[in-house]
Amino acid sequence: MRHAVFAPRWTTRTRQRSASRPDGQPRQALVLGAGLSGSATAFSLAQRGWQVHVLDAGTAPGAGASGLPAGLTAPHVSPDDNILSRITRAGVRATVQRARQLLKTGQDWAPTGVLEHRVEGKRSLPVSEAWPLAGHEWSTPASSEHLTQAGLPAHAQALWHSLGAWIRPRQLARAQLQACGVQVHWQCRVARLVRTGQDWQALDAQGQALGRAPVLIVAGGYDTRALMQDLSPAHAPLPLNPLRGQISMGPLSALPEAIAQQLPPFPVNGHGSFITGVPMPGHAPDTPGEAGWYLGSTFERACPEALLRDEDHAANHARLATLLPALSEPMRPAFALDQVSGWAGLRCTLPDRVPAVGELDAERWPGLHICAGMGARGISLSVLAGELIAAQLEGEPLPLAPSLAQHLAASRFAARQLQA
Repeated sequence: MRHAVFAPRWTTRTRQRSASRPDGQPRQALVLGAGLSGSATAFSLAQRGWQVHVLDAGTAPGAGASGLPAGLTAPHVSPDDNILSRITRAGVRATVQRARQLLKTGQDWAPTGVLEHRVEGKRSLPVSEAWPLAGHEWSTPASSEHLTQAGLPAHAQALWHSLGAWIRPRQLARAQLQACGVQVHWQCRVARLVRTGQDWQALDAQGQALGRAPVLIVAGGYDTRALMQDLSPAHAPLPLNPLRGQISMGPLSALPEAIAQQLPPFPVNGHGSFITGVPMPGHAPDTPGEAGWYLGSTFERACPEALLRDEDHAANHARLATLLPALSEPMRPAFALDQVSGWAGLRCTLPDRVPAVGELDAERWPGLHICAGMGARGISLSVLAGELIAAQLEGEPLPLAPSLAQHLAASRFAARQLQA
């Protein structure tokens, strides 16, 4: 007689459903914000059969920081391949997949790759012997050809991110909302959140209900801070900080031909970023304008206003002298105030530089989820964040390692308050 012994090399963990959606609760959600984070979360939930309503204070997708005319998705690298680096790789992968699914290549996005000029030697590749195999498709030392195309000297320290891409964020937000068929309610500024029975209600400044659902996802950028402060006046449950940024831009057609030929054929980042060939905003939302160049962004902390400032164009031009020195003087005429245009937005960050995703405090506010604090990485992380929230609510396998998901958990701030 044979005897079998149960001795697995590892044991599976019980699948855990989010405490905010008990079995039998309607699959209905209210999302605040129609930018990158809100639209990504709405898309992920709707794809799973949820009934989703989106509220936004603006009149079109990406009215806030997601209105950036052009931005990049590229991995973060670090010598020890730290948590942020691993999270960002998962985010870039999710964003590129979503872009391939929904966006028009060459008009809304392009998988060009991104050159990172390692100014002052920052952000070197991991020294692990496993990196050349595990990370070769992601990031490698830049080739001499890449350096030449960017006008950088042969000794410049730079990385090539082969899976990097430029994206027009507003187009991604718009495409996600259109593709999933959710109901979007514009010009709805939420002033207060209240829980009534098993539902959350979003109220305007006059106390009128704008929407209600058992599951609420707050993805309203910096406005999230005020809503959370109203829920807990004594202790701010989410320490979001404003981060104003301004980019400078102009049409490629306004540059002399000799200068236009010097521009790199791919985006370059490392001390701000320089992007060329991306359509400028057109007169109609779905109509792209002529190809342009984009440089920025500035980083101004503790500034809660998204104002355009002439001096920030000068600051952006100064960045170019470090990022792409060979272009600094040739591009100087393009920064004349009658030639350059700009865009400013208000991003928000958290003290540990990692977004807050998921339930904020299931004990005090069941059903309340957060998707905020993306900082300058909204393009790279918002799709991943939306998928994470949807997977948690559905009890699915997570879109990234559980250990990394824990570092994104919005509940980490409530836990720190209890420990204080």
